Formats: sequence, C-alpha cells, structure tokens
Amino acid sequence: MSVLLDQHGSCLQADGCRLVVTGEVGFEAASAMSEAGRVWLADRPDGSEVVFDLSGVERVSSAALSVLLEWTRQARDAGVEVASVSLSAPLERLTRLAGLETLLPLDGADAA
Repeated sequence: MSVLLDQHGSCLQADGCRLVVTGEVGFEAASAMSEAGRVWLADRPDGSEVVFDLSGVERVSSAALSVLLEWTRQARDAGVEVASVSLSAPLERLTRLAGLETLLPLDGADAA
C-alpha cells in the first residue's frame, strides 16, 4: 500500500484499485483527502473499476460523506466505475440517516 495522505488523525492509502481510508475524517483533513483521492482517480484508466474502503474510519462527520460523494462524482466523470464502497458502522449509519445510500454501491446493501 502506498500512503497518499496522513494528517489530522486520518490516513489515505492506495492499494491496487482500492482507496483505503482509516482513522478520523473531519473537516481538518477533508480538503486534502479529497484532493489526494482526485489525483489518484485521475491516474485510473477509462473503464477501470475502483473500490472505496472506509471500513476503518473510526469517527465520522459530514466531511467524510462529502469526500466520498466527491470521489464518486470524479470517478463517474473520468469514466471509472465505483465497484463497491465499504463503510464503517458509524459512517454507514450517517450515510443512511442522510438518505445517501442509494447513491453509493454499498457492500451488503441488499441485506439492509
């Protein structure tokens, strides 16, 4: 895995076709995290698939959702398919509370 960002208690790593986020995703790191993900997504070939893994996110805020939705939009605009999104339990609760689960290919969405 290569580290793309490590600041303010959050870490963004690239592992093959996966972007992996761990730690706390707050407003302090959101802009830098969004930009690091954007740069990574820009290097993906058209028609490829990516996975967003946020299952290691411990504390969440709406900033985490904002980053995730921005990456999803950027992937779509670049012709890259988001194959799946893995969320930690707190982030999944926030996503469902906000009514955004239909915008993301969530792992285990059929079970919900």
